[in-house]
Amino acid sequence: MDRRKTRARTLTILMALCIGGAAVACSDDDGTGPANTGTHTVNKGGVAHAPGLNDPEQNCATCHGADLRGGANGEPSCFSCHSKKWP
Repeated sequence: MDRRKTRARTLTILMALCIGGAAVACSDDDGTGPANTGTHTVNKGGVAHAPGLNDPEQNCATCHGADLRGGANGEPSCFSCHSKKWP
C-alpha cells in the first residue's frame, strides 16, 4: 500500500473511533462511571440517573453544580448529554 492510502486508511479508522466514542459518551447505563457510586440507579433512555431526576435543581445540584454545569469535584455538566434548553 502506498503512503497516501495508508494515511487515508489511518485517518478513516481514527475518525470512526472518534465518532463511535462520541455516540456512546452519554450512555453510562450501568451506573458504574466515576461519579456513579451506586447513587445513579434509575435507567432513563439507557443512561443512569439518580432518583429525583425530574427535579434536577433540587436533587442534582449538590454534585453537578447549582447551575447543573458541572461540580467542583469534576462531576460532569448535565448539559453534556441534555440539550442547552434543558431543564
